[in-house]
Amino acid sequence: MTYRDRLNHWAVIRLLPKMQRVVVARFKNRSDADGYVMTLRRLFPDGVFVVVFDPIGE
Repeated sequence: MTYRDRLNHWAVIRLLPKMQRVVVARFKNRSDADGYVMTLRRLFPDGVFVVVFDPIGE
């Protein structure tokens, strides 16, 4: 894992059926992640997106 990847602790996750999930993007601060989720919800009204804190950064 690179140093740059370690700085991005906030992840936007799209929840899928059958308990699956996809990491859509990673951000350095929560406000950027929240703004991105608001945009995604407008573009994909049926999608379920959440912001999570990811200290490890898989």
